[in-house]
Amino acid sequence: MKLKHLFLGLFIGLAFTAKAQNNSKEVLFTINDKPYYTDEFIRVYNKNLDLVKDESQKDLNQYLDLFVGYKLKVNKANKLGLQDGLQYQNELKSYRIQLSKNYTTDSKVTKELVDEGYKRLLKEVNASHILILVDENATPADTLAAYKKISSLRERVVKGEDFGALALEFSQDPSAKENKGNLGYFTSFKMVYAFESGAFNTPLGSVSKIVRTRFGYHIIKVNDIRDNRGEITVAHIMIMKPKEAADSLTAKSTIDAIYKKIQQGEKFEELAKQFSEDKSSASKGGVLSRFSSGQLSSDEFEDQAFSLTKEHPISAPFESQFGWHIVKLLDKFPIKSYDDSKVELENKISKDDRSRLITNSLTEKLRKKYPTKRDSKLYSSLVKLVTNDFYEGKWTLPENAKSFSGTLFTVGTKKLTGTTFLDYVYSQQKSNITVKPVDKLVDKLYENFADDQRNQYNNDNLENEFPDFAAVMEEYRDGLLLFDLMDKEIWQRSKTDTIGLKAYYETQKEKHLWKTRVNTEIYSSTDLETMKSVLAMLKKKQTPKDIKEKFNTKEVLKVMSYEGVYEEGADALPKGTKLELGLSEITNKGDYYFITKINKVIPAGIKTFEECKGKIVNDYQQYLELNWVNELRKEFTVKVNQDTFEKVKKQIKK
Repeated sequence: MKLKHLFLGLFIGLAFTAKAQNNSKEVLFTINDKPYYTDEFIRVYNKNLDLVKDESQKDLNQYLDLFVGYKLKVNKANKLGLQDGLQYQNELKSYRIQLSKNYTTDSKVTKELVDEGYKRLLKEVNASHILILVDENATPADTLAAYKKISSLRERVVKGEDFGALALEFSQDPSAKENKGNLGYFTSFKMVYAFESGAFNTPLGSVSKIVRTRFGYHIIKVNDIRDNRGEITVAHIMIMKPKEAADSLTAKSTIDAIYKKIQQGEKFEELAKQFSEDKSSASKGGVLSRFSSGQLSSDEFEDQAFSLTKEHPISAPFESQFGWHIVKLLDKFPIKSYDDSKVELENKISKDDRSRLITNSLTEKLRKKYPTKRDSKLYSSLVKLVTNDFYEGKWTLPENAKSFSGTLFTVGTKKLTGTTFLDYVYSQQKSNITVKPVDKLVDKLYENFADDQRNQYNNDNLENEFPDFAAVMEEYRDGLLLFDLMDKEIWQRSKTDTIGLKAYYETQKEKHLWKTRVNTEIYSSTDLETMKSVLAMLKKKQTPKDIKEKFNTKEVLKVMSYEGVYEEGADALPKGTKLELGLSEITNKGDYYFITKINKVIPAGIKTFEECKGKIVNDYQQYLELNWVNELRKEFTVKVNQDTFEKVKKQIKK
């Protein structure tokens, strides 16, 4: 599979940029009477022109031969039925889903959300909130009661009552009992989108308008705004806060003693392993996972960590709610640039509440693009069939459902029947839609059904509406087939046809030659006196092992040596090496001195089959492919319209 991705990688990347170059087209050639048109040939030629290294392939006559050969292979693949393979169909479907995203999202809204997300990412907001819980599907009465309650609390805050005291008393966020509603610092994508917008759109020191999220109603007070501090990696040593207050002095004296050891030069990591009581990090030398503001449960710890610099990387002992700490800065990661953040932000948006804005924008466009008019009489009949059993998941399709198979509405050229809508209603019983009464429920389901059908029709119609999309899909479809065909007809055969490979080698072996080679030992050092001693030892027939043991230790590597068979002119051989048996004199290049000991000289000659097998396999593949294409030209009837081709030449050369 990896090979297939590699084979298609460049091809797919180029396909994204493919555009219809010319709306007019003529038949350039046929294969068994199947036409291939000038517009495709011109588009593909222009697209690949700058990538072709072989100048001969830029020649239009040569390129036409290549293009016809390519289409012959695709025809062969279809003739063999490779297009019916389940794996092929699944891969093609998966790719189409990925490609269609470029055509079925609102790029303008996406860009606006990326811009907004990045702008907010540059800041951190410290905010408090009061929450009154209410479910998204709550009854109107419950929703109204919650709204009135949050409204009265906002009025009290505006009139001057203390926000924290009200949060402590009335907020239904359980954490308010501990933090009086203060959520600390956060930036974009850390909270649900509606809450984030409420915080970032509220001026410093002010209280927001009422904000609705899936949790309920909120009011938000902005306590502080600062520049985003980015992310940081630190290590720490912690002495836990003792349960008994009387023991707190012992904890403080312990952390002070550790700090003194650090100041005396002892290694932070070793002290963390020995003394830190944070068991999750102590064994790693105190190293914590990379974090940003608001990710830890201690403002004191975060503030101390972010205050560290390369010049002052270790903090003095400080206290948090968990105990006493010493923190060491390991690395800081500032906010990335807009361009470097764009893809990551787009990915976050796709998984975030704000993605609904993109979906809703596209839905509105499709409603205008594909207006529908439903059959009122048929619809009224359908509404009467749905009962309150739907809310309990017990509603069943009526026995006479097929009698409602008339057209309910049309999207483009696609007709949707009453029966199809009933099937949709039946499938939605577990979707938690609780709209009441039942006729309003059916209206909601109809609206969702119509929107789904518009989206589906729009997606199915992309090839007809966007020539560039159709071209890319055609190229990818052919590319997948070609890979499977080449694997079947060429690549596997070239690897397994041992007799054919060796026979081909016999016809090509004169092209695969060794220069003169030497089996040699090479010694090097930056110290001339050391090399003089090495030369003396080699003259006494001492071994590389003897030499390394004499000059090298665990701490110092004075002499390096390596042994191998090298061809004349190889980079591994010191410059000027004479291909003669025996020891060389000491030579010099830059800071290094060399001695070469040649143990054997191997004359120039033909490489064995095993010595050049990789190159032979590659050449054999090309040989098989060339002969195979010639066979395909006999199997299929190819007719080129030369007059049309001459027009194409003139058009391209303009």
